[in-house]
Amino acid sequence: MAYRRTPAVQARLDAQREAVLRAAVALLGERGYGGCSMAAVAHRAGMATGSMYQHFANKAELSVELFRLVVGREVAAVTEAAARESTPRGKVSAVVETFAARALKAPRLAYALLAEPADAVVDTERLVFRRAFRDLIAEQIADAISTGQLPDQRAELTAAALVGAVAEALVGPLATGSPPDDLIPAMVSFALRALGAPTVGEPDAAHA
Repeated sequence: MAYRRTPAVQARLDAQREAVLRAAVALLGERGYGGCSMAAVAHRAGMATGSMYQHFANKAELSVELFRLVVGREVAAVTEAAARESTPRGKVSAVVETFAARALKAPRLAYALLAEPADAVVDTERLVFRRAFRDLIAEQIADAISTGQLPDQRAELTAAALVGAVAEALVGPLATGSPPDDLIPAMVSFALRALGAPTVGEPDAAHA
């Protein structure tokens, strides 16, 4: 007969797994992927290294779960920010501004998510990460095109280009820890110009 875990045992394992992920998030924010070895995470979580393997087969599996957890929070944050706005211009601005502001508040963590060399499985997850932001922006672009608020364009292509540009613009400041004061406003302005939307103080070309 196959062994079946009791509710108490399963609850203990679930609590352990949550502790492991909390420890891994903290280490990722402090040291990046290079500092998230199985032994280091186990030590931060207050458990034996061997216990880690009850939850993750290896560092690559842990890294993927860690990446998905942190990215899920970022996607939720920008989605919520966009939902508070009523216009496509406001929604796209909110996505760029929120993503950049959160990245600059946690530069080591953001650099790990965007650019730090890591396992191939993490690079695959980065593509999923970018697609999530692309799809969110593309939805706003498509809505704006359909209502005449933006010129006709390939919404998904424009959104993908914006995601790439925003990530690239952040990598340097995240690595050096010295972002210029006007970085976020400049990124928002760039995003709106790339869409063909007017920036603050400019007439709305779609309705001129």
